[in-house]
Amino acid sequence: MSLLPRPSCLPALLLACLAPVAAASSLDLAWWRDGKVQSLRLQQGSTTPGQPLAAAAEIPLGSLWKLLVYVYAVDNKLPTPDYHCGGGKQEEVYCCDAGASVGRDAALAQSCGPFFAPARLGIAQRPWQEYWTRRLGSAPAGQFAWLADPARLEPARLVTLESLLRVLASVPAASRADAEAALLRVVLDGRGAGSVRWFGSQLRVKTYSWHQAKRPQERLGGAAGWLADGTPLWFGGSDSSSGIFQKWGRQIAGALPPAQSAEDSGCVVVDYFTRYPLRAVRSSEGLAAPGPLNGRYVVQFQNGQSLPIRSNGELALVSGPGGKLQVRGRLGVNEYVARVIDREASATEPQAARAFAIAARSYLQQNARRAESCQHIADSSATQRVSASPASEAALAAARWTDQLVLDGTTVQYHRDKPGANTMAWSQALAQARAGLSFDAILAAAYPGSALATAGNTGTTCKRLVKNEEWLAYALPRWERLLRREEGYEAPSQRPQVCALAVGAPYSEQSRNRIFMRPLATREDRITLAHEYLHIGLRRHPRGQDEDYVERLARRLNDLSLEAL
Repeated sequence: MSLLPRPSCLPALLLACLAPVAAASSLDLAWWRDGKVQSLRLQQGSTTPGQPLAAAAEIPLGSLWKLLVYVYAVDNKLPTPDYHCGGGKQEEVYCCDAGASVGRDAALAQSCGPFFAPARLGIAQRPWQEYWTRRLGSAPAGQFAWLADPARLEPARLVTLESLLRVLASVPAASRADAEAALLRVVLDGRGAGSVRWFGSQLRVKTYSWHQAKRPQERLGGAAGWLADGTPLWFGGSDSSSGIFQKWGRQIAGALPPAQSAEDSGCVVVDYFTRYPLRAVRSSEGLAAPGPLNGRYVVQFQNGQSLPIRSNGELALVSGPGGKLQVRGRLGVNEYVARVIDREASATEPQAARAFAIAARSYLQQNARRAESCQHIADSSATQRVSASPASEAALAAARWTDQLVLDGTTVQYHRDKPGANTMAWSQALAQARAGLSFDAILAAAYPGSALATAGNTGTTCKRLVKNEEWLAYALPRWERLLRREEGYEAPSQRPQVCALAVGAPYSEQSRNRIFMRPLATREDRITLAHEYLHIGLRRHPRGQDEDYVERLARRLNDLSLEAL
């Protein structure tokens, strides 16, 4: 099969285009940021970088085509039935044992080619081209010509480094989040197994192994995908992908660009001071009224004690039954975990703080209940104590670096200074970190028999409710006319996915632009859909935390839809 025409190199870049990717003692690393390729060449045993790979350099596509098919299938809601292994194909070794099956996410992490065969998934050339034209802003031609036909996405296909990174940069946030959740496995139990020590959850990449374009007898391995903040990334060198992780993991981690601010994932509602009745909450202007809190306050308790707190609208004063006052917070999962670090431990030793962040996130997953579109937990010595002021930067760094990582296979407990069965003692974790232990070794000592896994903060895959999504698509143009006048409303860049809810109350997963609910059957179901959509549209504003306001507005939106019908 002939290759599509490749973009020709300008004479000044001829040597760069023909240059081999990373010799045996070096590795190429590149990312896309600020509208351009940024790259460097790591040298084994040296801190001095070599000549970086040019943006116009050509690299083999390898198995990265599977990632592009995955994104296309997710974004276009294509059926992706499990692949059944018959045992007759050599490439099924990356899929499953004979007689078994593999699902979409596992197939991506394991690099199961037969699963993503475009013919199997019914991917035709014209809709494929139309999709990438929308994503790239022009038809897949020139340096993107390799993307024109899904049937010709072959491992040997040469693509420019710049074109690959630009394609990754064009992937929508929602489908990228699905791919990232699957690819987090790579550093846990995939071809990068064990490298979680260096990367935490910052690396979400699809591995590849092929051979050098100019030297077919030499292996070329590496990975491509994204960093946790969405930065497109590629790296490659002479070895298999697993060999690259083993030899270069620590150096790659040290050379990655500084993480940019990323939206917090998930949502946690915290009932503060549940064991200490409140008398009043005061600011410099006097008594605070029920509603969002913005600024500095002093919480006064019935026992005569008081506590200064600070809020940027994430906390609210709530008047409960009988006029009983309560402070309630609505936080992202990483902000919550960071506040637990500040309240229960500290971030002075990064490795100990990372271990504690994973323990705190695991405890949340195991003990929170679902309510108000979030996980719901009390601030209490009987559960986890949570700071009522914004998290410190050091604690946030530990929480974000371990984003989505939890412990599997054990019931997590911790204590300040008393270790026990499946109980981490913070004082001991500090001593271990100071002695040079990494966070994963600290966790292994405290929770033997457990394993690091990913929760995605909900651990839930999305079974799409097509009828619900169609109703939302029909209703949104009418809702937008009203919502544009609502303070704090920001329309998501893409319509949210609506996913089937197995148990519990409906909720929105704001960081991944998803709504979990039951199929539409009644007027109340449509109000629920509007309610959870509003939590996404108002996610950056205190109004998004006001359940009464959100419910009233959701009913108004539903009435608009009924009028249109």
